[in-house]
Amino acid sequence: VRLVESGGGLVQPGGSLRLSCAAIGNIFPINTMGWYRQAPGKQRELVASITSGSSTNYVDSVKGRFTISRDNARNTVYLEMSSLKPEDTAVYYCNAQDWRTQYWGQGTQVTVSS
Repeated sequence: VRLVESGGGLVQPGGSLRLSCAAIGNIFPINTMGWYRQAPGKQRELVASITSGSSTNYVDSVKGRFTISRDNARNTVYLEMSSLKPEDTAVYYCNAQDWRTQYWGQGTQVTVSS
C-alpha cells in the first residue's frame, strides 16, 4: 500500500490549508485513516483519525480548528486546517490501517509563519 500525500505548504497565522492522502494498491479494506505530525525536537503525535464508519478523534489542541473526513470509495482522507497557529508547524504524516498492519506516507511540511 502506498500513501500519496499532498497539500502542505507555507501559510500565515490564521490561515487555512487542506491536506489530502490517497491509499493506493491496498488489497484489504482500509479501516482507520489519520494524520500525525512531528515538530522539530518533538515526538510524533496523533492529530486526527477517522474510521471507515466516520467516527472521528482529535487531539485537544486542534479541536474546533481541524476537520478530518474521508472518501471510502477513493480510499482518501482529508484534513481541513483552519485558524492555523505557529505551533501547528510540523511535518504531517498520513497513516492508514488494515486488519494486518499500518502504513505511513512520506510526510508533507506545514509551516505557519508570518
